[in-house]
Amino acid sequence: MSAPSQGTVALRSEVQRQIQLPLYKAWQISLKSIRMRFARSVITAMGILLGIAFYSSVRTSGLFPNHGTSAEALAAAHRQEWLAVMALLVCFVGIINSMLMSVTERFKEIGTMKCLGALDSFIVRLVIIEAALMGFIASVLGWFAGWAIIILVHLIGTGFSIFTVALLRNSLREALITTALGSIITLVAAVPPAMRAAQMPPAAALRTEV
Repeated sequence: MSAPSQGTVALRSEVQRQIQLPLYKAWQISLKSIRMRFARSVITAMGILLGIAFYSSVRTSGLFPNHGTSAEALAAAHRQEWLAVMALLVCFVGIINSMLMSVTERFKEIGTMKCLGALDSFIVRLVIIEAALMGFIASVLGWFAGWAIIILVHLIGTGFSIFTVALLRNSLREALITTALGSIITLVAAVPPAMRAAQMPPAAALRTEV
């Protein structure tokens, strides 16, 4: 098989420069895609939000002191750690399922973009940007929902004395950790379906029925 001529290589390089869009353009297209598919984006974000809210509620419950004996307090601490691990697993599975469904439903759209010259890397970039946006927003709202429910329960039972400096400081720390976890899990969950969609031949993507 003969090597491509210099003219062919130059032509391929020129075509790649023409269809390789800058990052800000990918950002604009991602925002437009979220607006156009707002209802579906909300459903996907709700899957992330509910998982994070469950995890946040478990972590927030652990911020309140246990007034039982030392053995009871130790058992309660172990129970909280176990619940936090289970909540994180449930959250992870829920987010992966949401992202898989979201990307799978867009196979035809992705196939159309590839027919128009979009590179595989550009498709992956679009999906990652959308996942990052939804993951961050849903994680912030999910943390607040889980935190607010537990705070409300303790507020009804104990009153405003629950608001201490330690509680507010630990809540801020949990907010940062939970938001980071939710965003990272969403990005990790988005990579496999994004790679699958990007590597799919345009004709096969257009024929996909969901």
